[in-house]
Amino acid sequence: MDINKRTRVLLRIMSDEKTSIFGLPKRHEPKANSAPAFADARLLLEAQSVRGAISASLIAIIGFSILWAMLSVLIDRIFPWMTVIMGIIIGLGVRRAGHGLDWRFPLVAAVFALLGSLGGNIVVAAAFTAPELGTDTLTVLSAVTVMTWPVFFDEVMTPADLIFALVSAAVAAFYANRRLTRAEYLALRTWEGIDG
Repeated sequence: MDINKRTRVLLRIMSDEKTSIFGLPKRHEPKANSAPAFADARLLLEAQSVRGAISASLIAIIGFSILWAMLSVLIDRIFPWMTVIMGIIIGLGVRRAGHGLDWRFPLVAAVFALLGSLGGNIVVAAAFTAPELGTDTLTVLSAVTVMTWPVFFDEVMTPADLIFALVSAAVAAFYANRRLTRAEYLALRTWEGIDG
């Protein structure tokens, strides 16, 4: 009898709360708690920064290309699928620095992922060529001329590298846009409905 009374009390308390039995908030409420604020939507739109997205992409490309070349030389193997990881990092960097909500940010991420894939392959190829020439990677990169590009594309770049670059661009574009909370999404859609 005492156990049934406790069970009923616990069930009543749990049904009154807005959290689950584990103390975690519910992810999907039936409706928003408050009306969307237009100031929130305007702040979301003003927070977008293409310059920040480009800067983050360049930093990711330079840092990742150096790490990729160092790892490849250390293990004495080239991993062409590393460009896909570069695409994820570029996409997340564009999301974090750009706060993008429209088509420009996936486009920036995809273009820089393609450029980063090409640049990373160039740096890795230079890192493997440098010991054969008895010099360092920076000297090989600074000695690149118009005559060396056809040789690079014939000997180093393969169709697999192109496929990995395209996948990298797609992944970067997927991760590039900002993820909105439910209230932010509602405020933005309401703002676009009134503005448009």
